Amino acid sequence: MNTIFQRVEADVAVSVTDLKKNPNAVFSMARSEAVAILSHNRVVGYVISPEAYDGFLDLAEDLADIAEIDRTKDDDVVSVDLNGL
Repeated sequence: MNTIFQRVEADVAVSVTDLKKNPNAVFSMARSEAVAILSHNRVVGYVISPEAYDGFLDLAEDLADIAEIDRTKDDDVVSVDLNGL
């Protein structure tokens, strides 16, 4: 990562000091959008809503499923007779 510039992936940013002073205000802001947490003008973390976090977990699970499908797509196919089950 460039040592001079750092990308901030949020429209709202607060300092660690502001987070310590009023964490509930930051959590309230995070209900509607991601909040970047800065320390010495560098992003050290993000606060997001539980719903957004769940969305990220769902996406990660979907990507893992896709990777597993890609990994096994060339495996041998086994024919199954549904009437025999």
